[in-house]
Amino acid sequence: MCFPATQRPFEVDDVCELVRKVYGNQVHFVGGDEELVPGLSVHKVGGHSAGLMCVRVWTQRGWVVVASDCAHFYENFRERNPFVIVYNLGDMLNGYTTMEMLAESQDHIIPGHDPLVMKYYPAASKELEGIVARLDLSPTLT
Repeated sequence: MCFPATQRPFEVDDVCELVRKVYGNQVHFVGGDEELVPGLSVHKVGGHSAGLMCVRVWTQRGWVVVASDCAHFYENFRERNPFVIVYNLGDMLNGYTTMEMLAESQDHIIPGHDPLVMKYYPAASKELEGIVARLDLSPTLT
């Protein structure tokens, strides 16, 4: 966060609030892979940013990986076409393989910013259409 170009994703107030939570013993730092509760774990991938993690969750259709910024779009991991903002390219490319090993299949990896997610997965409810998707159900790949 020492350079203006890398400060953009962060809000000063959010950083200060996190520091307050650290001082209040409300933060648990994870340096690698860790199971948070049975069926829910985080896995260090790196790449887009240092220390970046994906989340692996057990669902009725098997292991689903919520990629977040580990893969912004489907094309990033499916075509090994990395996102343009990269902290470590090797970690990013290796991370695609890691996520594939953690998930049941490529259809079980959910990218963090792809609008296709809302197209492929049903809404959690009518009111949440376009906002919240049911990732525990199989995608409709159309």
